[in-house]
Amino acid sequence: MSAGARDTSTGTDPGAGSRHGHPPTRPTRLPEDGTRDPSPYIELDREAWSQLAHETRNPLRSDEIERLQGLGETLDIEEVEEVYLPLSRLLSLYVGAASKLHRAQENFLHQRTPPRTPFVIGLAGSVAVGKSTTARVLQQMLAHWPEHPNVALVTTDGFLYPNAELERRGLLQRKGFPESYDRKALLRFVVDIKSGKDEVEAPIYSHLVYDVVPDEKVVVKSPDIVIVEGLNVLQPARTGEDGRTGLAVSDFFDFTVYVDAGRDKIRHWYVERFLRLRETAFRDPDSYFRKYVDLTEEQAVAEAGRIWDTINGPNLVQNVLPTRSRATLVLRKDEDHSVRYVRLRKL
Repeated sequence: MSAGARDTSTGTDPGAGSRHGHPPTRPTRLPEDGTRDPSPYIELDREAWSQLAHETRNPLRSDEIERLQGLGETLDIEEVEEVYLPLSRLLSLYVGAASKLHRAQENFLHQRTPPRTPFVIGLAGSVAVGKSTTARVLQQMLAHWPEHPNVALVTTDGFLYPNAELERRGLLQRKGFPESYDRKALLRFVVDIKSGKDEVEAPIYSHLVYDVVPDEKVVVKSPDIVIVEGLNVLQPARTGEDGRTGLAVSDFFDFTVYVDAGRDKIRHWYVERFLRLRETAFRDPDSYFRKYVDLTEEQAVAEAGRIWDTINGPNLVQNVLPTRSRATLVLRKDEDHSVRYVRLRKL
């Protein structure tokens, strides 16, 4: 096993550290020599992971990277080159392998089949963990590979039930929980993508008004890759009252990513983001959250903590975090939002 890599049979978490000021503790390497139970995963610390694409040029400029970062996050050239460049290279390899498999299947069947369907990436993680930034960076980087220039990004927020419907169902305070989504519509969208439809529509969600925008759609046209980002995209299929198991959105993903961090860190990031939004977006006259603008900082911290502890935190523990083990790849973040290590499922 190469330096910086380890088997993950114990599930232990490498020591904390930051790339800014304090070097991270390197994960312990666990040999596959019979002294440990074998694992389907391998973990690579940041240094080892960053070496995997050292000959690949970073296609993004500093100003582009700055526009992609989320509120309160630290995203710089170093992070892009050491974390997202290797990931985009790995994903591009997967896309190429899928194309070769498509051609091999045609040869096996002795007949032409419809063109290869888009490669679909599912990207999950908690509120405030930075999955939206990860999705945007991957979209931009993957689009620079000449083999697949058309990369679409769709968030599952648009598939939330409108607020009026959530209120009718008594689910407004459970927004983001699996039952608050129109799962049939989301599944239908992904099935249409994987069926090879030339154009597929998805609803649009506005974080300003905290609701689905009526009669507005994003149109995905003949994409090479589609990134589907959201809290619950890795949820397994549900079992119906008749005992039958249906399809899950994740059944149609070709590769999945989970953006991970310690629960206390994510809660802290959520409160910090709430305070920043209180000084910026919440002040917009059309903002659903304008009611929080006049709170004192102490009151705002308390309110953000209450929202986390009653909604986002329980949703993370009950629904989001349990899907982490279903991901093909996990990005584990440190306190400063930088990725500390990567866990990849073995082939």
